[in-house]
Amino acid sequence: MTQNNPTGLPLAVTCGDPAGIGIEIFLAAQKELGGDIPLVLFADRRHLPPSVPVTLFQPQTAQPPPDHIWLRQIDFAQPAYPGRPDPRNAAGVIAAIEEAVRLIQAGQMAGLCTAPIHKAILQDGAGFQFPGHTEFLAHLCDVQQVVMMLTCPELSVVPLTIHIPISDVPKAITRELFHSTAQILNEGLRRDFGIAEPRISVAGLNPHASEGGKIGREDIDQITPWIAELQSAGLSIVGPHSADTLFHPKARASYDAALCMYHDQALIPIKTLDFSGGVNVTLGLPIVRTSPDHGTAFDIAGQGLADPSSMVQAIGCADRMIRARQNAN
Repeated sequence: MTQNNPTGLPLAVTCGDPAGIGIEIFLAAQKELGGDIPLVLFADRRHLPPSVPVTLFQPQTAQPPPDHIWLRQIDFAQPAYPGRPDPRNAAGVIAAIEEAVRLIQAGQMAGLCTAPIHKAILQDGAGFQFPGHTEFLAHLCDVQQVVMMLTCPELSVVPLTIHIPISDVPKAITRELFHSTAQILNEGLRRDFGIAEPRISVAGLNPHASEGGKIGREDIDQITPWIAELQSAGLSIVGPHSADTLFHPKARASYDAALCMYHDQALIPIKTLDFSGGVNVTLGLPIVRTSPDHGTAFDIAGQGLADPSSMVQAIGCADRMIRARQNAN
């Protein structure tokens, strides 16, 4: 595992909903990483096991021993009980994210890894007005558009449209959205993953990428011309390809990321390949942000059943992204 990133700064890890598995997978991940990557947990000390030694984080303080949790104290309204989310703690969940972003922007943290939140709890308890983490972080960073990429060692995918009904997908796919998403993806692969000449492969909207117009016209009349425009602008982007032939090993070797048309088209292949180790990356932010690719898992919280693999991978991915940005400067 890598040692301290070139910035010399720790990585911020927000606790997510304290009734979920966020804190327990953080504790397991830190133990597995063995102190190789300096981490600061943004949480309430009351929500950690009493036996865990804690060192409070202040800017310019030295990294504590590996068996200590480096903690940025966030005061929550209530105790936390596994599997029993409390809307009264919603403001604390939000405050942890805001404080982490503030410290990154102030140059005191290297980047951000976020444990899962529960949007309905935040909406009920604090009037949270954002669809999720990604949009909230874009707001905090004053960015108009960001791109969600799911990545694992075998595959990286970007869904062009995300949490909308499948019946709404065709009309949601516009030239502007396609162009901006592809450009953010291309720049993100360069800046955050150190890929000098990113290769993007596009999945068709319709089966067999419309099969010459026999199964719809969107791939022929819209997506193909948009790809040609981006190629003329210098992007290495190809397609649209039939999605059912895009994810086998030989096909995956031909590209760095697949740009897919909708949520399941992107997420089914990556979750099939690496259900436990996938990482959610936000491209287009001025800060590095990653997250485990799963939810709060209230149903297993506190039972010792949560798999920390995705958190371990998310922390490692953030560390590599920080290094890539440093090398690019």
